Amino acid sequence: MAQSAVQPSTTPDVLPAKLPIGAVAPWAVFFGVLMLVLLYFVGAEQGATSVMSGENVHEWLHDARHLLGFPCH
Repeated sequence: MAQSAVQPSTTPDVLPAKLPIGAVAPWAVFFGVLMLVLLYFVGAEQGATSVMSGENVHEWLHDARHLLGFPCH
């Protein structure tokens, strides 16, 4: 009995979906700005650069500051 050799296909059966850059760019910019704002509030919202008065934001983010290595006192 002769065995037939199976030839691999040169084209894949499933092609990845193409995602247009125009659909991704607004979300990338949105999340980039969101991360920068979050970084500001965790890392710099105190003292001379404070945007909000009082210690509320500082106290809410106190543990996050220490977790990320930002000194706060």
